[in-house]
Amino acid sequence: MSQLNAQHGRVGRPPVTSRTQILTAARRLIDRDGWEKLTIRRLAAEIGIGATTMYHHVRDKEDLLFLLIREYADQIPHPQMPDEPRDRIVAATAAIHDALAAWPWAAEVLTTDGFIARLGDSALWLVETIVAGAIDHGCTPQQAVRVFRSIWYYTVGEILVRAHSARGRDDDEQPAYLEAFIAGLDASRLPSLAALGEEWGTLASQDTYRQGLAAFVDGLLAQATSAAPKHR
Repeated sequence: MSQLNAQHGRVGRPPVTSRTQILTAARRLIDRDGWEKLTIRRLAAEIGIGATTMYHHVRDKEDLLFLLIREYADQIPHPQMPDEPRDRIVAATAAIHDALAAWPWAAEVLTTDGFIARLGDSALWLVETIVAGAIDHGCTPQQAVRVFRSIWYYTVGEILVRAHSARGRDDDEQPAYLEAFIAGLDASRLPSLAALGEEWGTLASQDTYRQGLAAFVDGLLAQATSAAPKHR
């Protein structure tokens, strides 16, 4: 019996279900079983209401997931932004990365086309900071969008690769297939990889996101502004 039914019983008028109850139960299911297994029917059963009643609160699973993401983003404090436009881009992107790294399933959801239209003001503020920073650095608005898109792909990709790599094994455990790959490297055909040998696993697992982000942003801005028309 769900906690909601245990508190209110099964007789009389059904208990009123709030959005807070729905989102709390959805987070609980995701933490327990993964976001892929979350369904409206399972969520309704978790709360102790009918699936039809649940559809009065959310349109579908995607709507529910974006409600969760918006609520989560609203709870993240906005970082103090540096004065330099380039540094603002790096700081805002790092804030997005850190938030999504704690909720990697949200990064999966946000790979959907048109996701930006589903975000709330808290998340859009970070997007605005990145785009405005690129414009202030000298990019055209169109180039600024491309800068954001490239940074977004890099950031989400890093989060998903790390999340997928961590599933099913300890951080200190090297997969057997990687050990076999390293042992079988032919130095005559792949000399650089063979020379790295067992270092590959250690080096590949290091967290170099921020160093890579800084270099990536510098390269994107340099490329964009070198091609941007000069402002009069």
